[in-house]
Amino acid sequence: MNGQIEVAIVGGGPAGCTLAALLAQRGIRSVVFDDDKRPELLVGESLLPRVISLMRRLGIEDRVKQFAQYKPGVGFISRDGSRLDFFFPQKAIKGMPNYAYNVPRPEYDNLLRTRAEELGVVFVKRRADLEKGSDGREIQLTADCLASVPELKGRHPKLLVDSTGRARTFARLLGIGTKRGTRNDVAYFAHFEGFDVEAMREGQVVITTLSRGWSWRIPLPGRLSVGVVVDKSFAKEHGESPEERLESIIASEPFLKDAGKDRRRVTPVMTYTNYQLISERGHGPGWVSTGDAFGFVDPMLSPGLFMAMHSADLLDQHVFANGLEILNQPKHLERAYAKVFDELIDWHEAWSELIEYFYDGRMYALHAAGEQLSKQYGERALPRIMERHLTTQITRLLSGVATRSRYGRRLLRFSLKHLVWDVDPAETFAIKA
Repeated sequence: MNGQIEVAIVGGGPAGCTLAALLAQRGIRSVVFDDDKRPELLVGESLLPRVISLMRRLGIEDRVKQFAQYKPGVGFISRDGSRLDFFFPQKAIKGMPNYAYNVPRPEYDNLLRTRAEELGVVFVKRRADLEKGSDGREIQLTADCLASVPELKGRHPKLLVDSTGRARTFARLLGIGTKRGTRNDVAYFAHFEGFDVEAMREGQVVITTLSRGWSWRIPLPGRLSVGVVVDKSFAKEHGESPEERLESIIASEPFLKDAGKDRRRVTPVMTYTNYQLISERGHGPGWVSTGDAFGFVDPMLSPGLFMAMHSADLLDQHVFANGLEILNQPKHLERAYAKVFDELIDWHEAWSELIEYFYDGRMYALHAAGEQLSKQYGERALPRIMERHLTTQITRLLSGVATRSRYGRRLLRFSLKHLVWDVDPAETFAIKA
């Protein structure tokens, strides 16, 4: 790669490293500011099949396999013990991989950085100092920060990319507002040994509805990631510290208590809040945001890491596919950004809609109705064939492969409205705050 560095990425998480690596594969130089400080645990350990395609483009899947757990699907257990199992199909989904992985995030994030470095990306071990911009830039690196990077040769890059995750550094500096979700949840999670994995099936992730809130169990090599997501006011009833709250909630919930009777926690307990947020604006003169810096959705169906990496992929496809000249063409650049963020917003809406069906109990009610069909009709009866077709469409929605499918989303809406009868109302299965 030759030439002046015109792209500076602030933040070396999955979105930033993915974008830097993709640009490097195009021969476009970038510099990444990363202070190299990461917590021991991060939300986003369970991946979707759609991510595998990006792993292959980056040439890292074989290395991911060495520290990951193969993931064939996801199971949902409601309060009454009924269970929905979604396994990725035996054949590739629309030509895309039909499996995924569960990954320890520090190892995965470090691999993304290593791959970017192998491709020639320059990493600067420091936080980027920023200020309101001048010379047509809305935001810029400070003079001292610019001078600290020899590769920039004292010349400001034409584009700054905010990949600072939930810190949303650019948006906060510029006072850009957000649209937040309605929930007031907090998550506590840690890794355990000795936690019974009988509920898992061949590496399957399990989501369980609790008396209040919900929990996840993600199998990783040699350990289990266990998290609980509850309303903040409810969490206060279970102690003062994150450790007390996680242990107390596990001990008070039958599904978790029995499975975890011999548990031994092997990591600190991490806390996460703010589960749905999207910025009112994701770009401006001289800058653009990617990943969680633009927006994030509820983690229930594991969309987070996919959305982070895919947002970088969208910038690569729509903005940089024809090289850096677009940065000198404001009208073309604006149209490219419009494509990126129109699609990102549609992704957020599609995920939020799908996740809500689990929160409000409608997905469980639909499953109960499907079970009724299985008992009443033979495998070849039309209602049973329709039920199997619907299950296939839901699996595609959950996989990230066809989450935005107009057909799949309409079919699911129609089914939830018209094909649920003679079962307990959806409220019976809803996740309670």
